[in-house]
Amino acid sequence: MIIPLDKLIRYSGNMYILTCATIKRALQIHLAGDPELVTNRGKVVSTATKQILTEKVHYRLES
Repeated sequence: MIIPLDKLIRYSGNMYILTCATIKRALQIHLAGDPELVTNRGKVVSTATKQILTEKVHYRLES
């Protein structure tokens, strides 16, 4: 499974912020590509979610 469900279940932050970060990361992956897409069979949103939950990619709020 691409998305680490255990980390998603244990996530204690704001789910709205996580969703926004996932959407922005998915757009970045779609435009620029990512080596993980090959192993994840082209699943952009799942790859973005996994990268954020496993902290491969960090995000922050902008004012």
